[in-house]
Amino acid sequence: MTKVDVAILGGGLAGNLLARQLRREVSDASVMIVEQSHERRWKVGESTVEIASHYLISKQGLSTYLYDQHLPKNGLRFFFDTERKDAELTTMSEVGTDRPPPTPSFQLDRARLEQDLLRMNIEAGVDVRIGAPARALDLEARTFEVDGQTVHARWIVDGTGRASTVARARDLRLPMEEQHPIASVWGRFEGVRDFDAIMDPAWRGRSRWVARALSTNHFMYPGYWIWFIPLGRGITSVGVVGEKHVFRRGIRTPEGFLSFLREHGAVASMIEDAKGLDIEGFTQLAYATKRFFHGGERWALLGDAAAFPDPFYSPGSDFISLECDYTTDLVRRDLAGEDVEDRARTYDAFMQFRYDATMLLYQGLYPCFGSYDLMRVKLNFDLGCYYNLWLDPIAKGDHLDESFLMKELARGPETMAALSHFAKLFTRTREHLSATGAYYERNQGEFNVGVDCLRPWLDEVGTPRKRRQIRARTEEVFNYGRREALKLLGEDDGKTLRLDQFVEG
Repeated sequence: MTKVDVAILGGGLAGNLLARQLRREVSDASVMIVEQSHERRWKVGESTVEIASHYLISKQGLSTYLYDQHLPKNGLRFFFDTERKDAELTTMSEVGTDRPPPTPSFQLDRARLEQDLLRMNIEAGVDVRIGAPARALDLEARTFEVDGQTVHARWIVDGTGRASTVARARDLRLPMEEQHPIASVWGRFEGVRDFDAIMDPAWRGRSRWVARALSTNHFMYPGYWIWFIPLGRGITSVGVVGEKHVFRRGIRTPEGFLSFLREHGAVASMIEDAKGLDIEGFTQLAYATKRFFHGGERWALLGDAAAFPDPFYSPGSDFISLECDYTTDLVRRDLAGEDVEDRARTYDAFMQFRYDATMLLYQGLYPCFGSYDLMRVKLNFDLGCYYNLWLDPIAKGDHLDESFLMKELARGPETMAALSHFAKLFTRTREHLSATGAYYERNQGEFNVGVDCLRPWLDEVGTPRKRRQIRARTEEVFNYGRREALKLLGEDDGKTLRLDQFVEG
């Protein structure tokens, strides 16, 4: 029998990042990766945002590698079309930065990244088993078979993606088809038109110091959105995410996907000379889990093996970062002789809270996506909340402080109530804009940098702040969202509300 401290099932992004972090931070721990596939292929999840990028740099030490082998990202960028879907790209209203982002993020070729991480882990002493699946998994005994051997692990970590080996063994999967029924189709293309080769002076002038081509570019429509993500070496990821009624019969074929994309004038102009390389899809994207970590049974779920909310705003790698941090901390403490059951419950509760709060950004709100006027408000609001409430504590390491987490969880119902009220406000605004014929009114010729309520205090993020300072910034963001939505409704009352009033609704 082979004994290891941590056995990671799955050698994708999540499993490899955890293995690397364990070798860097818990160097005495023995680590095994079991990956059944010999092939490292393209995958979605190519775009990172700030929490994941902070993790990749500060915890993984991968900054030089990422800048050398992948692409820096110039933030998220959003384009808005006419109702007829015939606007030229240069006339579309746009939300996106006009200067280099204040925090780094990256566009990742997942196949190359996972192959390189496997190599790094082998060099770091991780026992990597490729081409042989884990069989006869017994979570009570924490054993499984691989390569004809029985392996006993102190910890078993599931990084098997949507196969979700541990989650299925423990019946942890919670379907979200009714709560958030969305699907996706995507592929990789060669020869996509360069956003920055468009020579229109006004178009080039408004983005000022940044290359649009390095952004995650979104084309926004009521009920769905289309992404363009550069992967380097002439390859671009193109996909659509939306409510299920968008996905007509045949869209999951190369011809059907191209036909759908070509119905959108600006999108069609970007792929006019492009060659499709592959096509994939999911008929249902979102799902949840009953549990992320179990300290008593010593197992953990990472990435898609645990839960997935929605790809809008690219939160997937953020979740992986948190899960890897928490799993590493639990393993470290357990190997040092600490009873980690209570801490695992706290980490699990926070991940559940984080997932539920993230879902409130999307559920029932896809019909809002096609209106520049409304999404300008929502995008600025969501970014302000992200920086102030989520990125800030993680950048300071507070997410590993159990007392901090307990306080956040105690405030959780208030946070959820406030975010729920904003979701209802955005829905009411969308209904008003549609009813009055104003939904598409400013979808051409407008530009917003996307940091309306963030820029004045951006430098504070990640620095020591009192709780009252954080609450004051939250109040500012909430009042921005309320004020701008009420303006669209014609109901602006000029009031500035206290934070507790947003909880009350």
